[in-house]
Amino acid sequence: MSDAGEFVDATLQREGSWDRARDEKARIGGELRFYGASTGAVRGTIRDAGRRYPKLAHDDITALSSELWAVPVFERRLAAIVLLQSNLRLLDNGDLTRIEGFVRSARVRELVDPLAVEVIGPMIDGLDATARARADSALDRWAADPDHWLRRAAVLSPLRALKDGGGDWTGFTRRARAVLAESAATGERRDSGGDGHIAGEAIALVIREIEKTRPELRFPPGRA
Repeated sequence: MSDAGEFVDATLQREGSWDRARDEKARIGGELRFYGASTGAVRGTIRDAGRRYPKLAHDDITALSSELWAVPVFERRLAAIVLLQSNLRLLDNGDLTRIEGFVRSARVRELVDPLAVEVIGPMIDGLDATARARADSALDRWAADPDHWLRRAAVLSPLRALKDGGGDWTGFTRRARAVLAESAATGERRDSGGDGHIAGEAIALVIREIEKTRPELRFPPGRA
């Protein structure tokens, strides 16, 4: 393990609590292990790591994120997300492949959603036109993928920008249709509690949030 990885892991374990670990396991579920460190402690640990290792470049950041993600501990994976979020300026279109792997293996909302909303969406918004077009094609592919967590990430990714008055509403509606089509093809309904619910729930979430501040943006009738 790298020095930075050891620092992050040791700090998270030190900040953990057995009671919180038990409660978080019950709340989040899945096959993850838990140290019991709070979200604030995870963010503080990454902030301290940035001060301790101030010269980390793009390859260092992405390698460290993979190192943290490789062990199925919730706080380590959340730390990987916070690390990427804190270094968005260094990320580029080529990092989507790595992040796609993170989404596929995350398998809980508490990891997939921040990856989509706080990393994938803002990263794509910062790309130039050529790289943005490639990224949009990747998201279109995700929206039609059999993996419902990847479909969820595809439709959630523009949420922050849309709420802030920007964002790609056309891209969202295109991907939402693809997600609903995939659910229909597999016989899943959004309210069924199955795989289709996980992705369909994300569509409803985005629409609900946008209706609060941008009522002029309407999802096509009969589609939501």
